[in-house]
Amino acid sequence: MLKIAIIGSGTMGNGIAHVFAQNGYQVSLVDINEQSLEKALIIISKNLDRQVNKEVISSDKKKSTLSNIKTFTNLKEGVESADLVVEAATENESIKLNIFKELDQLSPQKAILATNTSSISITKIAAATNRPEKVIGMHFMNPVPIMKLVEVIRGYNTSDETTLQIMSLSKNLGKVPVEVNDYPGFVANRILMPMINEAIYSLQEGVAGVEEIDTVMKLGMAHPMGPLQLADFIGLDVCLSILKVLYEGFGNPKYAPCPLLINMVQAGHKGVKSGSGFYIHTPGNKDLVVAEQFKKLHH
Repeated sequence: MLKIAIIGSGTMGNGIAHVFAQNGYQVSLVDINEQSLEKALIIISKNLDRQVNKEVISSDKKKSTLSNIKTFTNLKEGVESADLVVEAATENESIKLNIFKELDQLSPQKAILATNTSSISITKIAAATNRPEKVIGMHFMNPVPIMKLVEVIRGYNTSDETTLQIMSLSKNLGKVPVEVNDYPGFVANRILMPMINEAIYSLQEGVAGVEEIDTVMKLGMAHPMGPLQLADFIGLDVCLSILKVLYEGFGNPKYAPCPLLINMVQAGHKGVKSGSGFYIHTPGNKDLVVAEQFKKLHH
């Protein structure tokens, strides 16, 4: 059985660790912050409890899943025996490039180095290593334990062998892998982010209010949540950084981020993570409450 190391224990990292561990893989979860690791284990445990309550898994399965995860604050110790490393750190290019330089030195020569980036060039990340043929994108969707898709992104130098291994590994996790090539935003975000951006423009220009825009997309296009609610859920700062990657990568004005989005992020309104975005988010409250500043946008 392959040994897996996950770098970063945030929302995506703990979700990826959960899925690998639940499928019987030995997982090393690595983060510079001990408290983040403790918090990650609590979240994984709660998510497993949910699966037990829904009778998706047994309580024995919960125990074995948790016992498959070991945590590390030391990168070298975390990756030194890994067959596959999945990086799920902050969506920041320079942070990722530095991590991959280190991973290249600290992990075994045979190890595949994958990144969970949602938009940053795999080719550029691979170029920071001496094994570009073994570098690939494994873009999981949030929440990882529930969402089936894995976007498998081939960098310019990624080998067929590496791609086949990651495609079959994704299937072993019960996921549906889709192979895509390395262009800004790949497929998911290249299509999703302009839609979210257009929804924000529609709001800024007073075409309709927050709930109205979301209702049109939910009922008219059968989306499970509207684009503004989804933007809050993803994080408005993350949406902004992906739009910047698209804008810089293609040099096409159609990807330019809406000024309202830029203002909101600068003001600290980042969606669920900050408590407010297009909606107000209070822990434990499932009702959608439109943020104050958007209640008076109607013309």
